Amino acid sequence: MKKVIFHIDVNNAFLSWSAIEMLKNGSKLDIRTIPAVVGGDEKKRRGVVVAKSFPAKKAGIVTGEPLYTARRKVDKLFVVHSDRQKYTEYSNAFYKILCKYTPVIERYSIDECFMDMTGMEMMFGDPVKLAYKIKDEIYDTLGFTVNVGVANTKVCAKMASDFEKPNKVHTLFEDEVKTKMWPLLVDELFMVGKSSSKKLHELGINTIEDLAKADITMLTRYFKSSGKMMHEYANGIDDSPVERPIPKNQGISHSTTLPEDVDNIPGLKKILRRLSDMVGIRLRAEGKYATVIAVQLKNNNFFNYQHQKKLVNPISSNEDIYENACILLRDMWKGDSIRLVGLRVSDFTDKTYEQVSLFEEAGKLEKRDKVQKAMDKINKKYGTNTIKSAALLDSDE
Repeated sequence: MKKVIFHIDVNNAFLSWSAIEMLKNGSKLDIRTIPAVVGGDEKKRRGVVVAKSFPAKKAGIVTGEPLYTARRKVDKLFVVHSDRQKYTEYSNAFYKILCKYTPVIERYSIDECFMDMTGMEMMFGDPVKLAYKIKDEIYDTLGFTVNVGVANTKVCAKMASDFEKPNKVHTLFEDEVKTKMWPLLVDELFMVGKSSSKKLHELGINTIEDLAKADITMLTRYFKSSGKMMHEYANGIDDSPVERPIPKNQGISHSTTLPEDVDNIPGLKKILRRLSDMVGIRLRAEGKYATVIAVQLKNNNFFNYQHQKKLVNPISSNEDIYENACILLRDMWKGDSIRLVGLRVSDFTDKTYEQVSLFEEAGKLEKRDKVQKAMDKINKKYGTNTIKSAALLDSDE
């Protein structure tokens, strides 16, 4: 049975939710119909465009640009400040509707979800008709529009939902990839950032079709593991499942929004060092070992992406967390400018075990754990960072 995946994406989420809230409070103005943006405090780093109306987009305003430049493009730009609490409420209401149709839902971000609808035809009939039903129900119940992408893979569902907006349903099934997706520029392919697209154009790879037919060896040489991923995505290949959320008590995470964007591996690794230390302390305080680790990145266009891996050996030390986080970072980073870094460990166990090859030192993890616990005791008694591993000190690596 072929998979059926939906990607539901709220149209201009923050601005739409702000508009609905204003109308509820008696406003006669629907800011979705005029050049309007959601922005942060202009006196701080958050003074950028977080979301925009379609009229604002037509005026050339883009997400992530400073508010002062956005104002130059529109004489009377309407600016509303973001309200994270209200956005979370609307997101939860949106998610609650989706839960009526399948238990397998991945909350990819606050305003978009993947739904695994495989086999649900038995209950709801034709998937495309169901997509229209869900879209209309969200609008009738909550007052905002969404786009729905319907496909056989997550990447194609995501691409389909990005086709013409707003308030649309689009399909991108296996037999539609060549006609609907291949003519697009590589810049529009999911997970291809500005740096990668620039390099692809320099290599003469301009369309998604060019990328789909490109030599994998050549792509790997220039883009490492990302080259294979981009090639597969260009061909509509994506075996990743729709992942249900991890229960809150089954994960420990820390994230940080950076004062300045970081666009290099050494800088990102320094941030992961600090996060590894914070996560490790909490993990050991609970007496747990983690078997899954995930790294989250948000770029300067506010696009979130994350990568996770299942570990062969459960870990708890700062150094093990950091080393595995760095592996994920190298595999996932697309060369874009990053404004937020997050680190998460999950799938806990109370005991550790170690699988080693004939060429590895047995007991390495156990020795490392003993050293880490001794360091924890000293730091607890005399203050944080009284002692730390030399491997976790800032360097220029």
